[in-house]
Amino acid sequence: MSTAISPTAYNYKVVRQFAIMTVVWGILGMGLGVFIASQLVWPQLNLDLPWTSFGRLRPLHTNLVIFAFGGCALFATSYYVVQRTCQTRLISDSMAAFTFWGWQAVIVGALITLPMGYTTTKEYAELEWPIAILLAIVWVTYALVFFGTIVKRKTKHIYVGNWFYGAFIVVTAMLHIVNHISLPVSLFKSYSAYAGATDAMIQWWYGHNAVGFFLTTGFLGMMYYFVPKQAERPIYSYRLSIVHFWALITLYIWAGPHHLHYTALPDWAQSLGMVMSIILLAPSWGGMINGMMTLSGAWHKLRTDPILRFLVVSLAFYGMSTFEGPMMAIKTVNSLSHYTDWTIGHVHAGALGWVAMISIGAVYHMIPKLYGRAQMHSVGLINAHFWLATIGTVLYIASMWVNGITQGLMWRAINDDGTLTYSFVEALQASHPGYIVRALGGAFFASGMLLMAYNVLRTVRAADATQAEEAAKIVVVGAH
Repeated sequence: MSTAISPTAYNYKVVRQFAIMTVVWGILGMGLGVFIASQLVWPQLNLDLPWTSFGRLRPLHTNLVIFAFGGCALFATSYYVVQRTCQTRLISDSMAAFTFWGWQAVIVGALITLPMGYTTTKEYAELEWPIAILLAIVWVTYALVFFGTIVKRKTKHIYVGNWFYGAFIVVTAMLHIVNHISLPVSLFKSYSAYAGATDAMIQWWYGHNAVGFFLTTGFLGMMYYFVPKQAERPIYSYRLSIVHFWALITLYIWAGPHHLHYTALPDWAQSLGMVMSIILLAPSWGGMINGMMTLSGAWHKLRTDPILRFLVVSLAFYGMSTFEGPMMAIKTVNSLSHYTDWTIGHVHAGALGWVAMISIGAVYHMIPKLYGRAQMHSVGLINAHFWLATIGTVLYIASMWVNGITQGLMWRAINDDGTLTYSFVEALQASHPGYIVRALGGAFFASGMLLMAYNVLRTVRAADATQAEEAAKIVVVGAH
C-alpha cells in the first residue's frame, strides 16, 4: 500500500453541501414534528387556519424528515463513500451539483404546496405531479453520477456499502415512477392511474419499500462504511454482508401487503405479505449482528467515543424495529395494533433510533474530514446530543406502545349485549398522557439537533479551506 496525491481530488464540495443541509432540514423537520405532536396535546395549536392544521402539516413533517433530512444524509454519505472506496472522483461535478440544487428545489416545493393542501393523498408520495417529475429527473441524474463513478473506479472490487447504496437508488426510482403514474387535470391536481384495491396495493408496495429501500437499504450502505471506519476494525464477516444484501433485497419488496390486512385486498396477497415480512427478520438481524460483531475487540471505545455510540445504538434500534415489524405483520397481532399509536411508535423506533442516529453519527464522522479538522469542535456536545437523542427516542417509543395497546384493547372491548364498551372519545382521553410524553420525547430529540448545529458551525468556522482541499486529494493506491 502506498499513498499518493491524486491530481484529481475527490469532489468534497457536494458532500459538504448535503451534509450541512442534513443538519438544517433535520432541525426543521423534527421541530415541525414536535409542533404537530403538541397539536395533539393542545388542539388550539392548530390555530384554526387551514395551512397550520395537523392534517396538512403532518405530511410536510414526514416529507421533511424522510426526503429532506434522510435524503440529504444519503446523498452526502453515498457521494463520500463511493469516491473513497472507488478511489476516484465523482464522474461529473455539474451533474452532482444538479442533484444538490434539484433536491433542495423538490423540498422547497413540498414546503410550499403541502400546507396549501395540494396533495395526491398517497402516504410518503403526497407531492403532486410537477414536483414528482422533478424528483424523478433528479433521481435518475443521481443514479448516473453514482453508477458512473463506480464504472470509472480505480479498484477492482466494489465495496459492499456501494451494493446497498446502488440497490437503494435503483429500487427507489422504480417505486417512485410506478406509484406516481397519474392523470393530471390541472397544474396541482392529478388522479392516480390505478383504482380501488389495485391503487392501494401499488401504494403500499411503494410505501413499505420507501421504508425498505430508502430508509433501510440506503442506511445499511452507511452502516457498512462508517461502523468499521469509526471502530477502526474490519467488518465482522464480509461473506455475511453479501448474504445479507441479496436476502434483504429479494424479500423486502414482497412485504407491502402487511399494511392492508383486513381490507379489500385479496386474502392470498395479505398472507403473502405477512409470510415475507416474517422471513425478513432473518436477513435484517444478519445485518444487525454483522454491524455489532464488528466491534469485537473494540467495545471499550464506546466509553470515550460518542460518535461510535450513535452508530452502535442505531444498530440496536434497527434490530428492535426489524423484530417488531414482522411481529406486527402477523394478522392476529395486526388486528390489535393497526390504526393505533403502536404503529406510530414502530415507525419512530426506526426513524429516530435507526435512521436519524446512524445519519447523525455518519455526519459527525464526515464533517472534520470534509473540512480538514482533526475532530469536531466539542466531543462533550456530541455526548450531550447522544443522551438527548437516546432518552428522547425511548420516551417517544414507550409512550406510543402504551397508547397503541390501550387504544387497541379499548376499541375491541364489548359488553355482554355486543355493544362497544368505550366510545372513541374515551379512548382518545386515555391517550392524552401518552401524547404529552411523546411531545416531550420529540422535544428532547430535536434539542439535540440544535447542539449538533452549533457544534458543526464551530467546526466549519475553524476550518482551513486549503487543509480541507488537501484532505480531498489523499488517495490510497494499491491492490485489494
